Amino acid sequence: MNIALLGYGKMGKVIEKIALERGHTIVLKKSIDDSFDGLEQADVAIDFSAPSCAISHIYKCLNTNIPIISGTTGWLDAYDKTVDLCNKKNGSFIYASNFSLGVNVFFELNAYLAKMMKKIDQYKVSMQEVHHTQKIDAPSGTAITLAEGIIENTHYLNWTLEKPTENEIQIDSQRIENVPGTHRVFYKSEVDKIEIKHTAHSRDGFALGALIAAEWLVGKKGVYNMKDVLEIKD
Repeated sequence: MNIALLGYGKMGKVIEKIALERGHTIVLKKSIDDSFDGLEQADVAIDFSAPSCAISHIYKCLNTNIPIISGTTGWLDAYDKTVDLCNKKNGSFIYASNFSLGVNVFFELNAYLAKMMKKIDQYKVSMQEVHHTQKIDAPSGTAITLAEGIIENTHYLNWTLEKPTENEIQIDSQRIENVPGTHRVFYKSEVDKIEIKHTAHSRDGFALGALIAAEWLVGKKGVYNMKDVLEIKD
């Protein structure tokens, strides 16, 4: 499989390493100011860039009929328009706030726990996410996905980085050197606390999941997510 890497930072380099180990070929390694030369040779593109670049990368691929997956967060105000363009162009697109296989299992665990806690009023939910200091957006896209999973299954209406109101989930975002990503969800009462946690030890899990998604997407048309890739049923 020929792969275009749109974004060649730390994640891009890890994806390249694992892609070569899996027998794939890298035909484009694009940093911010580089051209798209080589994109036409790609079977699929993988975007781990910056919020300011992601939309142009995705649109370029959709307009040239290159399947693309994106793990860049911070641009989702344009997600609906991107889906519309993909459908209009009969393209192929996957976005995930986190491609780690373990995190996607964690998403399902989080939603299931929220359903169980919905009618137990004694508990107040909160969250914490910790990432490396190079991460630009806060909270992380993964934390937002976790919060949305809680909101969909409980009475909570929103999340906040500030002091929460009754129907808001407080997210504590921390940036610490050399932390790939840690996410915690807490349910606290006066008598006890329930906690679920996912800790990433390296970027390899994100890169492997992204490659599995890219391999899965080739030959398909439409807009998908990691539930489709992993065949997780609602």
